[in-house]
Amino acid sequence: MTPAQLTGQSNEHLVEVLVGQKSFLMHPNVRDDLLALQAAAHNAGFLCHIASGFRPFERQLAIWNRKMSGETPLLDEFSQPLDSHKLSDEEKVWAILRWSALPGASRHHWGTDFDLFDRLAIPEGTTLQLEPDEYLEGHQQRFYLWLKDNAEQFGFFFPFQGKGNGVAFEPWHVSHRITANTCSMQFSLAILTAQIEQAPILGKEVILQRLQTIYTDYVTNISQ
Repeated sequence: MTPAQLTGQSNEHLVEVLVGQKSFLMHPNVRDDLLALQAAAHNAGFLCHIASGFRPFERQLAIWNRKMSGETPLLDEFSQPLDSHKLSDEEKVWAILRWSALPGASRHHWGTDFDLFDRLAIPEGTTLQLEPDEYLEGHQQRFYLWLKDNAEQFGFFFPFQGKGNGVAFEPWHVSHRITANTCSMQFSLAILTAQIEQAPILGKEVILQRLQTIYTDYVTNISQ
């Protein structure tokens, strides 16, 4: 894959796949396994849908900049809101990274990672928030337990288990192991640095100063 593909600048390596009633871009090596997982979930009584799949660099950048500017709330490790006006740029960067990937470093850029949910389980009048409580003790709990028991046989795993100082626990996020690991081996700190240096990203000075730590703790620090 090219640096542009690895950082979400290009989607030419992806194919369009209908999942449910919506089409998603994904890596061609992932398609059959994801559809098989969805079919198995259906047979188990779940309506497996994708909340988020491929995410281009521009969208990840917009998410990041809205959080840095205070337009979107920042959350602590317990999903509680923080007062961004009282935080330095560096404190904002670490808070954002707990729940949102640095643009250019998101696994969603590769078309190998998906945020999944059971549409049938969402109570009427409720909107999916993608928060741990929904999956650990709320309406997505049964689906998460099934997914935890069955994802591996379709080639998927959960990369974010709240490991150390890295990304927070994301029970909705699954990754296609073989394909994502191949992408990860081609990705590098140098590729990420080049992308951040030319991007209109808020907090750029802090990010570049701390990029080695960010890369170690929030990019390569996953649970296998």
